[in-house]
Order: sequence, then structure tokens, then C-alpha cells
Amino acid sequence: MLDYTRTTLELLYNISRELTSDLDLRTVLVRVLTNSSRHVGAERASIVVVEGDQAVDAAIIVDNQLKPHTVDQLNDILNQGLAGWVLRNRQAVLIPDTRHDQRWLQRPDDAASQTGAKSAICVPIIARDQLVGVLTIVHPIPNTLSKEHLALVQAIADQAGTAIYNARLYNKLDAAHRRYLELFDDSIDPIWITDLDGKTLEANRQAGELTGLGKEEMRGQPMALFLELGESWLDEHLVELQGGRTVHTETILKSRSGVSVPVEAYVRVVMIENSAVLQWILRDISERKALDALRDDLMAMVYHDLRSPLSNIISSLEMLNMLLPPEEGENYRTILAIAIRSTERMQRLIATLLDIYRLEAGQPITNRQRVEVLPLVQEAVSAVQPVVENKGLEMVVEVEEGLPPLWIDGDMIRRVLINLLDNATKFILFQGTVRLSVRKTGDRVIFSVQDNGPGIPPDKLELIFDKFARLQVDRFPKGLGLGLAFCKLAVRSHGGEIWVESELNAGSTFYFSLPIETPPSEGEL
Repeated sequence: MLDYTRTTLELLYNISRELTSDLDLRTVLVRVLTNSSRHVGAERASIVVVEGDQAVDAAIIVDNQLKPHTVDQLNDILNQGLAGWVLRNRQAVLIPDTRHDQRWLQRPDDAASQTGAKSAICVPIIARDQLVGVLTIVHPIPNTLSKEHLALVQAIADQAGTAIYNARLYNKLDAAHRRYLELFDDSIDPIWITDLDGKTLEANRQAGELTGLGKEEMRGQPMALFLELGESWLDEHLVELQGGRTVHTETILKSRSGVSVPVEAYVRVVMIENSAVLQWILRDISERKALDALRDDLMAMVYHDLRSPLSNIISSLEMLNMLLPPEEGENYRTILAIAIRSTERMQRLIATLLDIYRLEAGQPITNRQRVEVLPLVQEAVSAVQPVVENKGLEMVVEVEEGLPPLWIDGDMIRRVLINLLDNATKFILFQGTVRLSVRKTGDRVIFSVQDNGPGIPPDKLELIFDKFARLQVDRFPKGLGLGLAFCKLAVRSHGGEIWVESELNAGSTFYFSLPIETPPSEGEL
């Protein structure tokens, strides 16, 4: 057992103090080797740092000089030499005379004509039950190193284990931090890091390029300086953000030059150095806004250019229907009925385009009236009845008795019902069932349209209500992607809500609710 003399205790104390004063791995290794080799008079010493059974770093001292090495050389030592045996067995070894131990890898200078045989100690370095390295001490004279020296080297290794573990952990954290900073600064999206009050702590290069400000100029500035957000926007969403949700909004990014860029902002709470901060990721949506404007212009053009000729077609078909003699064959009337239904469908589509344009512009509904629910439902069912009959479908209508009248734009809500019923008939091939139900729940009337078609993928349940969104799957009917977008806008403009529940291969049910409102008095109209 080691006799802890004053000199030995001072050595261990000095090593402990030096190891805790620095987190640089190379500095830690060199200090351990220097102190331990000098104390035992070693001619050379080494520490090989390992992960698993592979060498990742090392320090080697020969005659008090730090020697260069390669990772391949280190792995050769671990595969063939004494250090490799210690690594595999996790046991300390004392070799009094290297000539008599097969675990010692003989070197050219071990020959009798050179420096000759030596004595060696090799111990595992363990921290938190993990083998983190191997420490080897070599003395130039056989039978010099003793069990007391072995115990001392093991004590040094025990101290070195914690230091090496901490240094490696620090290096990994430092490398991860550098990678984060590189990704942060090189991102193509502008990124801000702010405190919970919205004051800038850090911003990346792209943020500086778009605003025309340097990083130091942006530091400490509120996000309201860069984004057109209301003064209370952050306060209104702070609880949501602290709950772990990402808040999304569209706004305008302002630059020093006066140029304004439409952006999407994604804001969330992240932890940096144990502090909660806000990460703002902005995405330039200028091209998308330009495309939306182009689509809006196209919709307006289609509506205005098609409305007049379509009205003439409808008037002409109605006149033909009146002028057709009763004695004429049913074939003519069947063809005429198909033409009338098709033009009515086209007229609904054009009206949908115009309503989407108006509702997105925030224009209020001006044609509200007291509308009875049952006649509204019957008119919608009548519009899709020919398709139902042609496909051999079953239409089930369930309307709760005693429903109050609704204060709505009857034509708009009728087209919502027709769109939902029309979609249901499209998704069912043949011999299916479409179920339309209406009931009163609290202060609202709930409409539902159910089909037993193929269902909708879970990740598409919200997407389908977006304008121009279509399911890109062969089994789903193609369309313009405007019907459900119109339904959402129309229902919400009435103060209602719309949603869908669906299961693949089992069908879908679309719901929408409308509030039961009291019509304003004549003086309020």
C-alpha cells in the first residue's frame, strides 16, 4: 500500500489543482504526464484517450519533450502493446522487467545494444464507469518501479479520469456550439434571438443584410423596430409561447433603406445557456404574395369576363325550355336539363370565385336574411340529386324538427352545402351513402355531411381548406381547390366554424356550425 508521504501528498494536490484549472483536453494531458513522469523519474510517459476501443487523442512525453503522433500510431499501440491489454482488461499492470513480459511491445531501443530493458506501469483511466484512457509510465532501469509507484500512478489516473471526462464534454459542447453558430449565421433565412420582451440579443448575417444594420446596431433593439407587429402582439402570445407552441404570423420586415419585405415569422421559446429566449425565423414570401396577387387578378378577370356570356346562355336555355312544345320527345328535354344543370354549376363556380375574392378582402356579408333551415337543405339536396341518382348512391337527410331560422346569406350557405354534398358524391364510386344531418346544439346549428368514401390522410385534414390545395393522389378527384376554401371563408364570415373528421378507407364527415342570431331591428339595417 502506498505510503502517502508529504511529497506524495503535495504531488497529488498539485496535480488536482492543475487539472481543475483548465478544461482544454491537451493541456490536461500534458500536465498529468509532466507531473507523474518527473516524480518517478520516467524516461517516457503517455496518455491515450479512447472512445470505446478507438484512440481519439493522446499526449506522449519522451525525455521531457512532447512528441508528435498520429491516430494510426495510437491505434497500433492499442492493438499490440501493453496499453491495449490494459484497455481490454481494465486492469492496472506493473512490469518490473520488460524483457520478461510478452505484453510489452518490444521497440528497437529495447535491445541490449541500445538502452536495454526497462520497467513500466500501465493503468486504466476510468471516470463514471467509463474507460476514458490509458496512462503508461516507463522507467529506463528494470526493477525500479514498485507497487508503491503503481498505487501512485493509479491515484494520478483516478484524478485524471474526471478531468479528461470534463474536458471531453467541454470540447463536445464547444464543438456543438460552434456548429450551431455556423448554421445560425449561414442560414438563408433571417434569424433573431431575443429576450422574452422582444429585445434583440443576437441576429444572423441574413438579418443584417435585409435590414441594412450591423449586428451591434441590432443588439438591444426591439423586434417592433424591424417587424410591423402591434405593440401588444408579444404579450398576447407569450403564454402560448411559454407553453411550448410555435406562433406563426405574416407581417412586414422593414429595412433602413425604407424597403419593406413581406415575411412569415415563426416564433418559439428555446433554451440557450439555461435561459429561455425567443427564436424568430423569418421567411421572405414576396414571390408568394406576387403569385397570390396574380391569382386574384385572374379570378377577377375570369368572373367579369364570364359572367355576362354565361347569363345570356342561362337566359337562352330557360327560354328554350319554355318554348319547347309539350309534344316533343323526352330526349330533347333530357339534353336541355343537362345543359341547364351544367350552366348552373358554372354559375356557382364563378360566384364562388367572386365570393372568395370579396371575403379575403374583408368585405362584410350584406345579403343576410331570415332563412328557414329545411327549405335551404332541400334546395341543396335537389341540386346534387341528379348526380346521386346517376351513380346509384343513397342520400339520407336528417333535419331536426323545430330548428330556428338563421340570419344568413341564404345563397352563400346553400352553396356551402352543395359544395360539401358534391364533394361527398365525388369521393364515392358507386352504391355508397351520403348522409346530411342538421341539429341544434346550444346556441348553434350544426350541419354535417358524411360519406363512406376512401377518407383523407391525417396530414391533409387542415391543408384541404386552403385555397388551390388539392390532394395529390390518383384516387382523389381533381379540381381547382376552391370549393372547401370558399366553404371555410363563407362559414367563418358568418361567425361559424368548419372542420372535418376522417378515417382512411372508412369515409369522412364535414361539419360546420352557424350561430343562432337575432336579426337586427329595422333601425339597425
